Amino acid sequence: MKMKVSTAAVLVLSQTSSALVEGPWSNVNDTPDARAKALVDEMSLDEKLAMLHGPPTGPCCQCKTNASCAYVGNIAANTRLQIPPVNMNDGPQGFRDNNHPDTSTAWPSGLTMAASWDRDALGEWGTGMGKEFYAKGANVQLGPGLCLARVPRNGRNFEYLSGEDPFLGATLVQPVIKGIQSQKVVANAKHYVLNNQETHRNAVIADIDERTRFEMYYPVFKGASDAGVGSVMCSYNKIADHGSGGSSEGQWSCENPITLAHDLKVKTGFKGYVMSDWGATHSTSLMAGLDVEMPSAKYMNPDAINAGLADGSITKPAVDDSVFRILRAMFDVGVMDEPLEAWDWKKQEKNVTTAASVAAVRRLSAASTVLLKNDQQTLPLPQGAKIAVLGFGDVGTITHGGGSGAVTSSYIATPLSGITAAAGAHAKVTFNDGTDIAAAAAAAAAADYAVVFVGTLSHEGGDRASLSLDDGCDPSGGNIGKQCQGNHANQNALVEAVAKANKKTVVVASVPGAVLMPWSGDAAAILTNFLPGQQAGNAIADVLFGAVNPSAKLPLTFPNAENETALTPAQWPGLPDPKSPVYANYTEGLLVGYRYYDAHNISFSTGFPFGHGLSYTSFAYSNLAVAADGKSVTADIKNTGAVAGAEVAQMYLKYPHSAGEPPKVLRGFEKVALAAGETKTATFPLDAQSTSIWDASAHDWAQVHGDFTVLVGSSSRDIRLTKAWTA
Repeated sequence: MKMKVSTAAVLVLSQTSSALVEGPWSNVNDTPDARAKALVDEMSLDEKLAMLHGPPTGPCCQCKTNASCAYVGNIAANTRLQIPPVNMNDGPQGFRDNNHPDTSTAWPSGLTMAASWDRDALGEWGTGMGKEFYAKGANVQLGPGLCLARVPRNGRNFEYLSGEDPFLGATLVQPVIKGIQSQKVVANAKHYVLNNQETHRNAVIADIDERTRFEMYYPVFKGASDAGVGSVMCSYNKIADHGSGGSSEGQWSCENPITLAHDLKVKTGFKGYVMSDWGATHSTSLMAGLDVEMPSAKYMNPDAINAGLADGSITKPAVDDSVFRILRAMFDVGVMDEPLEAWDWKKQEKNVTTAASVAAVRRLSAASTVLLKNDQQTLPLPQGAKIAVLGFGDVGTITHGGGSGAVTSSYIATPLSGITAAAGAHAKVTFNDGTDIAAAAAAAAAADYAVVFVGTLSHEGGDRASLSLDDGCDPSGGNIGKQCQGNHANQNALVEAVAKANKKTVVVASVPGAVLMPWSGDAAAILTNFLPGQQAGNAIADVLFGAVNPSAKLPLTFPNAENETALTPAQWPGLPDPKSPVYANYTEGLLVGYRYYDAHNISFSTGFPFGHGLSYTSFAYSNLAVAADGKSVTADIKNTGAVAGAEVAQMYLKYPHSAGEPPKVLRGFEKVALAAGETKTATFPLDAQSTSIWDASAHDWAQVHGDFTVLVGSSSRDIRLTKAWTA
């Protein structure tokens, strides 16, 4: 084709720091669509095909030798047009740098942040991570993770923002995307779709009906799309759908024309580009909706695509669309308008942790710490007391999970150091790692308060062996370093012994998801900070001593017993062989998490329900009302205690029975900050989507009309107000 860029323009570029050769795409006042189209029109076919894959040869995924492998993934720069390289890097909890492991910040995990139920906090988290990616020369952050916690033992639940509810995830993902992309870094929503287990993740077929897909597993990706996310990562698994034309034998997620090309790009309206998970490409599947193969070029290489163009199985408009989507994302967030030096791979050597990022981690971790129990106002702790810190309170401090979600920071603030600093000048703080349970109990008996740090780990590539604290703290798995070392096989016995020795025992659980707490009736106070990042100790001390009043809520259910939702082997990990399953059957449909608990009337004895979380103050609810136009629900929230605090008020809907929905579904939440004695009105917007279900026969959303019940309260099981409403 005719080239429209002059040699003079190239010479001008070489003397400046502009990222792009001047052309019709250079006007920053034009839309990203117009600019991307103009640039695509300028490119030769060879230049276009070079953008659809990673490096075809050479080393992969964080090397120290050259630009093409410096990051986890790379699309080569276009030297003629000076299109910058696409530098992709893990991950969802911060910049994972295996070559310089102490040069970026270990932020709280996605699930941890979901516990905040705080839109502003999620925006700060995204902005903080994006800033570090930019500083290290990466313009794509491989995160956030979004999948639903269908399986409580899924090894990657800690990465995911949704917890067990699609509305929660769809709401919280939006400020994260906007925060990351405000730093001129393209966010990557993953893993699309139905990557809900790690057992046999590279081959298992998720067998699911259409309604369940659209109501449970797509909404968070729709939320990301609505926020303008630039890229999506398709997952390793296969997907089968017997009800809407899909193969009953399953098609790979990265070449599935129904879930990818149609559902994501057409029904969801996603404008960005789709990249494969690393090694998840199995064919030249551009026509099925895949735009970029990562990390190499086995299937989406120029030879394969040219062959498809020649035989008609691939069209030129489809090639143009894939390239357009990549360039549009880069224009949209500002990658194209930065100087080329911004994307220099040698910037990866920089230490990008700052005092501001460390302070943000501390603040966000404290905001995401859930107070599960606080009998007789055991917390906050007084200064000057004798405190025994036990368990994983020092060298075994748990901060992050393993795999692409791991970040090794330059230092970790341990609970022992944080508590010692916060306890006051006259306090006496002792430590015992709990290896000798009798000695730990004796230390607890000699103290005014005992604070026991327990936990477990998980990682990419495998599901947890159980939900017990005693079964999942092997520090050898999944790049998780020296975390969780010591008496990890007897944590439940440790808590029981310490609680018996000291009636003011506080338990802090640092965990990657749901865990069992058979001793919850014995401990005076219980908190979970999930995977809190590198400021774990200072953040938990802020909560323990009352510098921060806890306001977080559980984003998933903490069960009373193993497999309380009665997943059969056919459902998880799948059959015919659970160790190497072919099919994972999603026959539970919409009954995931609290929806199952409500449908089966399961009460809580040692566990805690979805949405639960206490405060050092108390709140009263009143004046529930539905607007006359049906577009909002309001309720008054009053702080009836003596200290300032924040309450996450939650609004659920009970649908008419004929709709076939679970007993209640989350449709709104609002975090309300209140001074002591103050009252504010919480407003929960309602729209057509709030009262709709997916109609699989029409392949579209259908609004439900009839008699609803509006329920507002402090958790899924602490409903304070109800009101009948006809929609």
